[in-house]
Amino acid sequence: METKGTQMNRTLGRSGIEVSALGFGCWAIGGEWQNTEGQPLGWGKVDDEESVRAVRRALDLGVTFFDTADAYGTGHSERVLGRALGKRRDDVVVATKWGNVFDEETRTLTGQDDTPAHARRALTASLDRLGTDRIDLYQLHLSDAEPERAAELRDACEEFVAEGLIRAYAWSTDDPARAAVFAEGEHCAAVQHALNVMQDAPEMLALCEELNLASINRSPLAMGLLAGKRQGPQDAGDIRSRPPAWLPGFGDGTTADPEWLKRIDALREILTSDGRTLAQGALAWIWARSPQTVPIPGFRSVAQAEQNAGAIEKGPLTADQLTEVDRILER
Repeated sequence: METKGTQMNRTLGRSGIEVSALGFGCWAIGGEWQNTEGQPLGWGKVDDEESVRAVRRALDLGVTFFDTADAYGTGHSERVLGRALGKRRDDVVVATKWGNVFDEETRTLTGQDDTPAHARRALTASLDRLGTDRIDLYQLHLSDAEPERAAELRDACEEFVAEGLIRAYAWSTDDPARAAVFAEGEHCAAVQHALNVMQDAPEMLALCEELNLASINRSPLAMGLLAGKRQGPQDAGDIRSRPPAWLPGFGDGTTADPEWLKRIDALREILTSDGRTLAQGALAWIWARSPQTVPIPGFRSVAQAEQNAGAIEKGPLTADQLTEVDRILER
């Protein structure tokens, strides 16, 4: 990684693909969607024109990595991202995911499909929605898929690379043993997993450093809590209003978990050092944590894009600050 004050870049593992050290996660710009039981899976209502402006502003500010999934907004996130990139597609690295099955008309997630045949169908559909001829990083979105089936999907991804449809691939999972299965493939470049200052992932980071995989970090701002978002009940269409079991920090959806807020307050002085916002400090911690990391905070507005991109100029926290964070959190 280059030094503070300059444009920071990362390489996606052993792929040789260079990206900005900060990526943008495109879950939120997919808008509202749900599962068959009516559980919200998006972040609430969204303004597509503002999303397009935000993507283009991020590009202007040096962000070159955008992460989406076919399921986000049941295809809508990919369509919006493709439109926003337009003729600048070749200036960026696009990552998307597959494995979920959904109905675009009703914006409903209907199931999962872990077969190689579905992977090819999903890839073709994503290429069409994104308006591109290749995916730079194709990621399995089923975090708990069986390792034996994952090995088949890894081999299918190698075929996609050979055909020029994708450049590299990864698994979105928090299980290092599963990530290692994909890493056996020549063109596996990364693993996407949860990481933020409140939720460290030492085993996964060790695996990434050992096998030279990029660590793509979802929830780098703890779904908004590390951006200072403490308001009460979320919109009904926001996943945080009815948080599933895997989403910590939001209590029952009416308020944030008091223990989380207490720990965030204890870290505030360190994270806001050198004129950073709280969110910028949270991203700075991730960069300091490992040279493999590429955090992908979400966004829905130009203002959020500008704040997140502003973290690049400030660079990572220092080693001493990293140690102090661990002391405060007693880890």
